[in-house]
Amino acid sequence: MSDLSMFYAQSAAVDLVEEVVVSERFKDKDGKPVPWKIRSMTQAESEECRKAATRYGKGKGGVRLPEVDADEYMAKLAVASVVFPNLRDAELQKSYGVLGAENLLRRMLLPGEYATLLEKVQEMNGFDKSLDDLVEEAKN
Repeated sequence: MSDLSMFYAQSAAVDLVEEVVVSERFKDKDGKPVPWKIRSMTQAESEECRKAATRYGKGKGGVRLPEVDADEYMAKLAVASVVFPNLRDAELQKSYGVLGAENLLRRMLLPGEYATLLEKVQEMNGFDKSLDDLVEEAKN
């Protein structure tokens, strides 16, 4: 029988955290851009985000059909991944005149900055490689 110890929970790297400069507009006291801290998450956390972004419409015969709002899912995934700044901070939200972490991100960031954040969040959570990329990587 093969050794499976490398797959045990205590052997797996969890909560990988990376720093990324999402925007050059947020600077520290020395004028340097402040990096955001982004963490990886589990599939269970991703499913919670997807579930929260799912609405139900009516199909044929009154059957309820789930519809995932992809933009809302990505916003929830981003909020769940951002460690710093604390997007749930009431004072930070108040400073932008919004309620809710997803709304804060949309108000706080320019479209390109938001895209940079989403790209990094996807990368940190394993969405950065297509099936073709994985096949090529496995060949080498």
